[in-house]
Amino acid sequence: MDHLIQIVLLLGVTVAIMVTFQRLHVPSSLGYLLVGLILGPHTAGPTVHVPEFKVLAEFGVVFLLFSIGLNYSLPQLHAMRHQILGLGTAQVALTTAAVATLLWLAGLSPAVAFVIGAVFAQSSSTIIGRQLAEQGEDTSRHGRLGLAISVFQDVTAVPFLILIPVLGAATGMNALAGEVGLAIAKAVLAFGLVFYAVRWALRPLFHMVAERRSAELFTLTVLLVVLAAAWTTSSLGLSLAFGAFLAGMMLGETEFRHQVESSIRPFRDVLLGLFFVGIGMLFDPATLPRIWHWALLGAFLLLLSKIVVVAVIVRRSGMDALVAWRTALLLAVGGEFGFALLAIALDAGVIDQEIGQIVLTAVLFSMIAGVLLIRYNEAIAVRLVRPAAEAPPLAERLAGLPAPQVLIGGYGRVGHTIAVLLKSSGVDFVAFDTDPKRVQQGQADGHVVLYGDIADPDLLAAARAERAALAIVTVDSHAIALRAIAALCQHCPQVPVIARARDLEASSALVNAGAIHAYPEAIESSLRLGATALRMLRIPTVDIDLMLQDIRDWDYQPVIETPVEEDAE
Repeated sequence: MDHLIQIVLLLGVTVAIMVTFQRLHVPSSLGYLLVGLILGPHTAGPTVHVPEFKVLAEFGVVFLLFSIGLNYSLPQLHAMRHQILGLGTAQVALTTAAVATLLWLAGLSPAVAFVIGAVFAQSSSTIIGRQLAEQGEDTSRHGRLGLAISVFQDVTAVPFLILIPVLGAATGMNALAGEVGLAIAKAVLAFGLVFYAVRWALRPLFHMVAERRSAELFTLTVLLVVLAAAWTTSSLGLSLAFGAFLAGMMLGETEFRHQVESSIRPFRDVLLGLFFVGIGMLFDPATLPRIWHWALLGAFLLLLSKIVVVAVIVRRSGMDALVAWRTALLLAVGGEFGFALLAIALDAGVIDQEIGQIVLTAVLFSMIAGVLLIRYNEAIAVRLVRPAAEAPPLAERLAGLPAPQVLIGGYGRVGHTIAVLLKSSGVDFVAFDTDPKRVQQGQADGHVVLYGDIADPDLLAAARAERAALAIVTVDSHAIALRAIAALCQHCPQVPVIARARDLEASSALVNAGAIHAYPEAIESSLRLGATALRMLRIPTVDIDLMLQDIRDWDYQPVIETPVEEDAE
């Protein structure tokens, strides 16, 4: 009963904090860490101490690696080998090497320096994905590239699951070399066992289970496979998570991948939450006055090393400087997988508790600072690149061009389409974009596309925006679109502005900012789909057009979902 009370307390505090964090749009992993800090042994108040808690928390990493393996089957790894072996592996390897070398020169042992370098090399896919989605940059080039590299880190970091436990067992270079060689041999053996088990046993097993059409039986089978694979690698002296990753990678090739992922998700999310709670319990606030300066220095080293490494490798891959710096700023944030590697290193005795506290605190500090770097990645990157100093003044580039009838802000998918339509109609226009690659593409298309931010008042003055008949804002970022509309309304209030919006909420905000109209893509695509359906049902085209126009005239109110109100008690 004592354990039951502690479990209820744990669940109650977790629910309260997670509800608050979700309302504030804070990553859930930070919420779980806070739960662990509150209920841990190092803070005042109630403490949760359940003997089985640590064991359950360890399986959070097991199920996380299994899910990652599902998304990276052998054919997928082969298809993406250039990205994984290129950018993903280079980022992890170079960051680990750079940090480890600096710490080794500072006096730490090679094993400790290597572990800290591996922990610092990880980035948070959760924080990056959530922050980019909120900023409307998840479909941008730097957003897609940054998120892809952060996900690839989880795959390229799998060898650390093999190496870190070995570092704690070996004493001396000869012993270390022997242990590493033995661990690699065991990893190859484990791969072979899991590979042939899936090919010759598990596929027929899942076929048989699927024929029973029982979701309960299917889930039990998935759990059996995950735990059996984890037990296999554990029996060979490797980590539990490595076996789960292999099983997921092999099952990712089968036709059952999506159902397996759906079945395992509830267990993964709950157990992974427990893992982060366990990490939070390791944090001792009493050590903060003693280690805060080392933790800040560690966070600075983490952020700086990844920014420099990522910027260099992305630039050398052929991307322009602005995309390289923006991608680097996204990946600077510390990652949850780093906590997993830190926990493994602590259990293996590779690093002591004092250094573990410093590393843990440094990663937490980097997460806080990383959110700010992601939020302001464009402003920071523009200052770092300073493309205006390399290019001729905007006034020179616009000299000799007639005053455009239309200004277009953003030359992405939507801006390109509008430019084609305007050119086909003989309408003069000039488009601006802050992505040099898009500017080059627009010029290759034969359009007047220049580098610049349409929200810049100096640019609007140089472009003679006050003489335009119309301004069209098509940028992906909602925040940038708001700034652009505000700048246009202030500089040339007589010029009507129309804009592209992601949804109705964004559309309303853009109209309130001064746009004459903002077309919500999500609703407009639904209307076009509905119109097609009505035409196929032989409804007269005139009636359909009147219906759609009526919906637009009423600001889409007839198709807005009305939230269901709960009955008052």
